[in-house]
Amino acid sequence: MADKATVPSLARLVEAALAEDIGSGDLTSLATVRASEQASARLIAKADGVIAGLDVACAVFRAVDEDVSLTLHVADGTPVHRGDLVLEAVGAARSLLAAERTALNFLGRLSGVATLTSRYVAALQGTNARIVDTRKTTPGWRLLEKNAVLAGGGTNHRMGLYDMVLIKENHIRAAGGITAAVRACRTYLEEKGLKGVPIEVETTCMAEVEEVLAVGCDRIMLDNMSLEEMRSAVERIRHHDPRPEIEASGNMGLDRVHAVAETGVDFISVGALTHSAPALDLSLLFSART
Repeated sequence: MADKATVPSLARLVEAALAEDIGSGDLTSLATVRASEQASARLIAKADGVIAGLDVACAVFRAVDEDVSLTLHVADGTPVHRGDLVLEAVGAARSLLAAERTALNFLGRLSGVATLTSRYVAALQGTNARIVDTRKTTPGWRLLEKNAVLAGGGTNHRMGLYDMVLIKENHIRAAGGITAAVRACRTYLEEKGLKGVPIEVETTCMAEVEEVLAVGCDRIMLDNMSLEEMRSAVERIRHHDPRPEIEASGNMGLDRVHAVAETGVDFISVGALTHSAPALDLSLLFSART
């Protein structure tokens, strides 16, 4: 987890997830499993991928039953192969069964994000560009998913609307142009004592890039541009001022990102990391104990 401030929100998320699944009780386990029965369970990877979210999965088991014993065999960010042992849990059989699906939901989803991120990162091998995420996250899961991006070797963009200025098309229209929008943001940040907060501006054509260069900013986004347009924009920006970071965005599939990276951009933002990553297939296999 990112820091102590995230712990209460994690606890609430786990509590809500368990409540929607268990409700008033696990009817099947209550009917078929003795209260005194103990069991061990092995969490196994059923596909190749990268693990993320182990802390959340462990929090689920402990929220159900603090006496469950957990042994981790890998850490977040670890590549796994089909059949690899990820985690072992020992405790009351009813507790393990009650926690199983919720723990797997968290771990599978977050490992899926890490796995897809790792594939994008691998696609950039031999370049200097970095893969970054976006705010296209599952509501309530943002910190978890962004941590999963880190586990997959990616880089976090801003966490939310509060830690970076990103002037996009609608802000530009509302402010009356790029120059007006940048100046308004600078004035606001200075008035609020937030002068160090970075300002990024979205551009879609060379005319907008030129306007941004004239007014200045910390990062320039090249949105939905062709490879030729991106190469020209990067060359123009670097010639004018080497300081602004350059981010490419829009339609960044795995088949395209390496070519985009070769245009010289610093970052490639990929919404699919968090909004379209398939879950990693994982299974919890039980064995009864006396």
